[in-house]
Amino acid sequence: MRPSGRKIDELRSISIEAGVMTHAEGSCLIRMGGTHVLCSATIEDKPPPFLKNTGLGWVTAEYGMLPRATTSRTKREAVSGKQGGRTQEIQRLIGRSLRAGVDRSALGERQIVVDCDVIQADGGTRCAAITGGWVALRLAVNRLLSAGVITSDPIVDHVAAVSCGIYAGVPVLDLDYAEDSVAGTDGNFVMTGKGRLIEVQMSAEGATFSRQEMLDLLELAAAGNAALVDAQRRAVGG
Repeated sequence: MRPSGRKIDELRSISIEAGVMTHAEGSCLIRMGGTHVLCSATIEDKPPPFLKNTGLGWVTAEYGMLPRATTSRTKREAVSGKQGGRTQEIQRLIGRSLRAGVDRSALGERQIVVDCDVIQADGGTRCAAITGGWVALRLAVNRLLSAGVITSDPIVDHVAAVSCGIYAGVPVLDLDYAEDSVAGTDGNFVMTGKGRLIEVQMSAEGATFSRQEMLDLLELAAAGNAALVDAQRRAVGG
């Protein structure tokens, strides 16, 4: 029995509220159970220097966690003057994932920065950030299209992510913190709307896993990501 009482293939409750920020070109608040992430997308009219005069655009991400997103207060990274390794790794993952769903030549020489701020954490924050980040990105691109700044849609597919793991010896979908903290195997699966893989992060936490267990987790992830893509579609209106 899972701590939450969910079935092994059951996602936590999910909601994506679009357009929650007045000034951002695209924004949403995604809630996956007890994990809540505020995502915003900002359009910058010039690309990063390494892409100047290439005709290509760029999508990047920044990630952060509010001090009381967890059960005890975490000091702001700005106070220490540098980002931690975990934060850097997560925001690079978010950027890589979102770029996989974008035709950068159609975006043109501009950059879209997706900010993902964890308001409350209960496991799977990076996955929620990717899923919500795509919604913010989609809304920002819609603004470029409606204004006639670009004429071809640079977003080629949805991008969503979900965690899976082996809890109490059983493969389960969408780990919350109670499961993630003791899971024998933990994995994050980033996929497109068509079900193609963008990135898989898996590791054994004190107990190795078999090839069949890996395939079982992949099947759970595919079903979970399909449900997340449906939620994205509802959030952006189709």
